[in-house]
Amino acid sequence: MTGYPTRIEFATAAEIIRDVAGKRMLKAERVPVTRASGRVLAEAITSPIALPPFDNSRMDGFAFAHGSLSAEGPMALRLAGEQFAGLLQDLDVAPGECVRITTGAPLPRGTDTVAIKEDCVEEGVVVRVPAGIAAGADVRRRGEDVRAGVLVLEEGCLLTPARASLAAALGVASLAVTQRPTVAVFTTGDELVEPGLPLAPGQIYNSNRELLMALLRAEGLEPTAWPSLPDDPERMTTMLTDAATAFDVVITCGGVSAGEKDHLPGLLAEHGRIHFWKVRMKPGMPVLFGEMDRALFLGLPGNPVSVLATFLTLGRELLDGLQRRREPRPQWKAVLGAPWKKQHERLEFLRGRLDSTPDGRLQAMPNTADASHQLRAAADSNALIVFPEGAHDYRAGDVVDVIGC
Repeated sequence: MTGYPTRIEFATAAEIIRDVAGKRMLKAERVPVTRASGRVLAEAITSPIALPPFDNSRMDGFAFAHGSLSAEGPMALRLAGEQFAGLLQDLDVAPGECVRITTGAPLPRGTDTVAIKEDCVEEGVVVRVPAGIAAGADVRRRGEDVRAGVLVLEEGCLLTPARASLAAALGVASLAVTQRPTVAVFTTGDELVEPGLPLAPGQIYNSNRELLMALLRAEGLEPTAWPSLPDDPERMTTMLTDAATAFDVVITCGGVSAGEKDHLPGLLAEHGRIHFWKVRMKPGMPVLFGEMDRALFLGLPGNPVSVLATFLTLGRELLDGLQRRREPRPQWKAVLGAPWKKQHERLEFLRGRLDSTPDGRLQAMPNTADASHQLRAAADSNALIVFPEGAHDYRAGDVVDVIGC
């Protein structure tokens, strides 16, 4: 017995990560609303005011009392003043009068309707407005967007630019958000060479580091790239234990399978704890999850497409759990653009392109270069097509789940 789950279903692995991350959720901190976009909200927001906070004009034009209009033709109204966006002027508009008004300006007392400027004719201090204008036309009513005292942003939601803007519109100066996890990134292998240096026979460039760093930055994080782990257990242990004392998350790629140089499962079992090793997924089966010291440990396989697939699925699950994110990641239904023969039992995340068809449907086109080392296929793709467990022949037109890359 290993003492930890191995070769488990993907859903079980995701559940284990959610459970472990839920017990390690990071603390909240307050940040200015100007810096909150991209963070996870740690408290619900109830609107302190109404939006709009006052009745105002939707257009540039003339504000007046609708009762001043005649149903039979254009009406001549006396221009009694002007109200621009800003402080409400001390104006009382009598029946038969109007005021010039700009978009967003508050309605003066005695007015309830706006005539659009382009539809009116000005003749000195007289404004002719057309007949047939509905009562309340082109007026934004107080609270028609948001009523005061209602829930507008839920705890655990991602603060998109629009959500941060909504908070600012409500006058919220700062927001409680979950701290961002600190992440250490390691690649493994004596064969790795940094881009720009010459390659000796048997060496490859270290592309996985850039892949992982870019994926983490896309999540709004500021990861730290450590030197590559050598294929030496003692030096590897020293570097990993140092990182585990200082970071919330340690992510490695490579060294997690069953080869002679795959030391990470043994090191984590000896110096930390393994929560699971190996998941019935393709690509990325040897993925390793555990903890060491203060850090949660996610060991990804070494093939670049496996790194991409395991991070976008299990890696995001870990980051979301630590940051208390409750809303699910976007996922779409699309029709398969070409047939695909799935000959294995594992859950598969296949590279492909998600596009729209001329008739308005979402279509997922599989990339036929499906080996886990073929990085070009990942570079040509913008989505992962999800094929459930079990061998199956899929036809063009079948509906599949799709995850954005």
